[in-house]
Amino acid sequence: MNGKLQGKVAIVTGGNSGIGEATCHLFAKEGAKVLLLARRTNESLEVQNSINNAGGEATFIPCDVGNPDSVDTAIDKAAETYKTINILFNNAGGGGSGDFPDSSTEEWGQVINVNLNGTFYISRAVWPHLVAAGGGAVVNMSSLAAQRGFSPKMYDEFGTTAPSYYAAKAGVDALTRYMAGVGGKHNIRINGVRPGQIMTPGATRGTINDPDGGHHVFEKMFDMTQIIPGPGYPEDVANLVLFLVSDEARFITGEIINVDGGVAAKI
Repeated sequence: MNGKLQGKVAIVTGGNSGIGEATCHLFAKEGAKVLLLARRTNESLEVQNSINNAGGEATFIPCDVGNPDSVDTAIDKAAETYKTINILFNNAGGGGSGDFPDSSTEEWGQVINVNLNGTFYISRAVWPHLVAAGGGAVVNMSSLAAQRGFSPKMYDEFGTTAPSYYAAKAGVDALTRYMAGVGGKHNIRINGVRPGQIMTPGATRGTINDPDGGHHVFEKMFDMTQIIPGPGYPEDVANLVLFLVSDEARFITGEIINVDGGVAAKI
């Protein structure tokens, strides 16, 4: 039986770990040819080989999403590999350790570049290929940080991530809506996802494979504000991304959907 993405070619940035890795596996399981774009070679090859050994099809292409030249080179190679591109998951990104007003200019620029600029660079390079394919689907990685505020008490007790990350992901939300407006006439759908307490390597203390040893860095805050007890896992986000890029979501565009256990503290 054919999968939901049979015959499709999908790019996943940051596909070598966490949500990106889970999405690569799921896309391949559903019949897509997966192009895994990332910086870390060893981890990327492990994901590529794991998918191929399981009967799927995946190709790793080195790429730094924050470098426009690297992006253009990678997308050219991606298009040459399978001759078309149908799906893009802009997953690559990362947080920062700065605090307001003490964040450094370097930290601010680095986080904005990888999260917001990187989403723009990749989308810009992939866009002509989606148009040439007669349409496609893009999912942008946002974050609950783009939507959630906090009180002084929450800040003092639980802390928060860098202001650059809040700003970058809010920018991704705005870019998602803009791209959706432009994409309509080309049959290109653009949506976003906002993860909350998801157990990824970059957001976890301890070992994520050990239920007693792995804890999200903001576990206490999420446990207080979530409706559904957490945590969530990369597969929870990957399942939503799969739906959004599949034909089942053919009438959905310009939406940004939270995967956060129903966090009540949103402003």
